Amino acid sequence: MIVRIMGEGQVRLAESLLADLNKLDDELLAEMQKGDGPGFRRTLQALLARVRELGVPLPDDSLEPSELILPSSDATLEEVRDLLSDDGLIPG
Repeated sequence: MIVRIMGEGQVRLAESLLADLNKLDDELLAEMQKGDGPGFRRTLQALLARVRELGVPLPDDSLEPSELILPSSDATLEEVRDLLSDDGLIPG
């Protein structure tokens, strides 16, 4: 699957890794619901770091359709709230 991190680019990520990422996504959703700004920031950074670690970057000139779009590392709580679905940022 192709994942885009806004402002950074795209990575190819095995769908089998989504369960691992969903744990962080669930934490992020809970922190947002509580309004825990520091927790939100920490978990967002951890989620993006994990995607970067597990994913294989696509070339800058490649433009594949993204199946998942994640916010940039400096996104605010309000900006991320606008991207959320009922499942969080990562479906499942």
